[in-house]
Amino acid sequence: MTFQTLSLETEGHVATLTLDRPSAGNAVNETMAFELREACAQADQDGDVWVMLLTGSGDTFCRGSDLSSPIETLGVADAVAAIRMPVISALNGDATDQGLELALACDIRIASSRARLGLTQVKQGMMPWDGGTQRLPRLIGLGRAMEMVLTSRVLGAQECVEAGLVTELVDPSRLMDRARELASTVSKYGPIATRYLKEALQKGADLTLEHGLRLEADLNVILHSTADRAEGVRSFLERRKPEFRGE
Repeated sequence: MTFQTLSLETEGHVATLTLDRPSAGNAVNETMAFELREACAQADQDGDVWVMLLTGSGDTFCRGSDLSSPIETLGVADAVAAIRMPVISALNGDATDQGLELALACDIRIASSRARLGLTQVKQGMMPWDGGTQRLPRLIGLGRAMEMVLTSRVLGAQECVEAGLVTELVDPSRLMDRARELASTVSKYGPIATRYLKEALQKGADLTLEHGLRLEADLNVILHSTADRAEGVRSFLERRKPEFRGE
């Protein structure tokens, strides 16, 4: 499928999804919302894609959405969050409003040292509509999230690290190299194992400890029945690198 507002490129086992409306700060409009859902589904159904990178073109990751069509841009972050493989966001610049909501739907976030992050919808008498009120407090805690959204405060890059919004700051010139390095590292591991790890961590966070441990055990039982698990054991015994196939 040819996209108008983004690009989807695959190299090895890594797919890179790039928001591509730089003149509009990569703001989500109706077309981009539709294409993002399609691209996420396409990548998720590709058995050769084991990790996804999400970034933006230009010097802004995503400045939110076109306020003329907020209803049409609903559920975009959910499409990112629904991807079964690990998703790494490389925030090449500011991620505000729905842009931050997209980043929150990813599993690992690294950012340019010039990036700023915030949910400022209250300034327009609105509120986040793509998961921000739910994912933000789960990531940084209720108190910090309340302060951010109620005051419409935009955090600087270092504040984002201190708050736990991103795990690493990178010089803008090296951001994509670092993101690809992370993606390459994850893509070397068994894709079934990384998917199950993601599921255990995400779903377990909303369960009691007892039920979370059951989920972990159940996923381990399934994992032990896979060819990749057997290959992992063989490679260890034979002292060589494993050759995973996602089976």
